[in-house]
Amino acid sequence: MDDLPVGARIKAQRERAGMSRPVLAGFVGRSAEWVKAVETGRLQVPRLSMLLRLAEALGLDDLATLTGDGYAVPVQLFAGERHEALSAVQAALTDYRVTPDATPQPIERLAVRLRQAWHVRHSSPDHRTRLGALLPDLIRDAQTAARGLGGDQRRQARRVLAGVYQLADFYVAYQPAPELVWMVADRALTEAHEADDPYLIAGGVWAMVQALRDSGRWEEAITLARDAVSQLEPHLDGAPADWRGLTGALEAEIAYVYARRGRHGPAWEHWERADRVARRLGPGYRHTQSSFSTAVMGAHAVTLGVELRRAGEALRSADSFDPAEIVSVPRRARHLIEVARGHYQRDERPAVWALLNSSERTAPETIRFNGFAREMLLDLSRRPPAGLREDVRSLCQRVGVAA
Repeated sequence: MDDLPVGARIKAQRERAGMSRPVLAGFVGRSAEWVKAVETGRLQVPRLSMLLRLAEALGLDDLATLTGDGYAVPVQLFAGERHEALSAVQAALTDYRVTPDATPQPIERLAVRLRQAWHVRHSSPDHRTRLGALLPDLIRDAQTAARGLGGDQRRQARRVLAGVYQLADFYVAYQPAPELVWMVADRALTEAHEADDPYLIAGGVWAMVQALRDSGRWEEAITLARDAVSQLEPHLDGAPADWRGLTGALEAEIAYVYARRGRHGPAWEHWERADRVARRLGPGYRHTQSSFSTAVMGAHAVTLGVELRRAGEALRSADSFDPAEIVSVPRRARHLIEVARGHYQRDERPAVWALLNSSERTAPETIRFNGFAREMLLDLSRRPPAGLREDVRSLCQRVGVAA
């Protein structure tokens, strides 16, 4: 029992209690599929708050029954770090006012600021810190415009505000404030609907699908993404390239959800649909919000292989292209973490360290907030590869993992 992973321990305690997966799922507000994925290791170990809810539902007095007496579980690993600007961003998001207290900025100026912020997000190794400095004022100014302007200008302001919320989604993700993830995804969809803009609605769906996927609401995620694709398709003839790019990004998200569920055939079917879109758009194309491109489709192939527990497929996909082709710096760093996961599944520990080290050098603020990376580092610190003990310790210190 001491060597069992957390998922297997949850299963053992559930069966000891004579509880079915649907019943346990109902107690913790998740789906039976989510419970199965946690128990079988397809999903990473739940965060501390969810582990506590699981322990309570299973009638356990000691959380160590799920985590193991010899398995130190730092709160930070599961709760995630709280970025220093999160309070300021949260205050801007929850600053409810009936009437604006400032003169709205011109829509064109707000649109330029939003484009500049997207550029910062994709080009900066310290992207979260840079966004944290920009978002509070950008959120408030976009909200002021949407509330204070009238007529067609209000509709244009809502378009900008929807884009601001889509950007904010990247900042609040993977921090100990899950309610903000749902808030910004819902607001992005609401503002897009108010603007009656099918493209922005689909962009809001793209963010919402990820929130649904990460909470184990897989069928809802797939249904929502498919509906968004069907709503976009009638508009594609003569539409800007980004409309096609977003349909490809949504197909890629459907593939990811199926992979999380362990459904090999549907996962690759939707990946192929997305890949065809990327190839038609060409190697020079990249969708700003989703980073959808031919290179990122290669990265998606790696993730599908990892999620489906087919490490060989994942690593062959990783060898098929150069990570430098991924324009977005944070997305490139995330891809390196996914390749590390493939090696981790094969217990190739020196390669895991090398790729995590490369990810940290590429974008330190990506790996610091990535649960998979932190979990791998914690394991490496317990069993460091030969000759790499000090290197592992150094990387753990830089990432903020207690080694």
